[in-house]
Amino acid sequence: MASAPTNTASPEIVSREDWLVARKALLAKERALTHALDDLKAERRQLPWVKIDKPYVFEGPDGPCTLADLFGGRSQLAIYHFMLTPGSEHICPGCSFIADGIDPARRHFEHADLAFAAISRAPIERIEEVRARMGWTFPWLSSHDSDFNYDFGVSFTQEQRDSGTAIYNYGTVIRKSPDMFGTSIFVKGKDGAIYHSYSTYHRGNETLMGALMWLDFVPKGRNEAEGTMSWVRLHDEY
Repeated sequence: MASAPTNTASPEIVSREDWLVARKALLAKERALTHALDDLKAERRQLPWVKIDKPYVFEGPDGPCTLADLFGGRSQLAIYHFMLTPGSEHICPGCSFIADGIDPARRHFEHADLAFAAISRAPIERIEEVRARMGWTFPWLSSHDSDFNYDFGVSFTQEQRDSGTAIYNYGTVIRKSPDMFGTSIFVKGKDGAIYHSYSTYHRGNETLMGALMWLDFVPKGRNEAEGTMSWVRLHDEY
């Protein structure tokens, strides 16, 4: 994920009047960007859908669960593709950074016709171990015996990585990592069919990192002098 610029220069000290002039000039740019983002989001909502015909089945703490089950009576479903690779002890700090904000958000969007689940390739026993350590309560399931991660562009076989055909984020060739991260959106139609409406990867997930949005307000920015998100740790490791 690319780094946001960090301001290390000493600020100019001005009068309140001069500050207000500078602030209003920046506000004009912020408003223009907000309107451009409104247009982009509207275009995103109008993307065509793809019908899901494959019967994906996941493993949850209470047993098998289908993609349809994850909707829980709602018509929209957000899936976070959490990097948790089978056989690895590594827990992705970036994914965890996002996950720390999911449970508070669910209190709101699950009342706005949006269900949520995280999906990883690790076995459910490993997922439950990490969930208990981190204190998360959101639904988190294993796609260990499913094509789901591969079909939605976040997992890659050794053969794909060796041959240069492991394509992430619609164009980036992955050579090393078997798993990457992203977010996918699904919709259940009135006919009961399930459709894929959107997926985003890499910096497309940045707005899900609420702490970064706060840091973008302050003079030091994201404080990434030693590299992108270099200071981020699992929340029990600070």
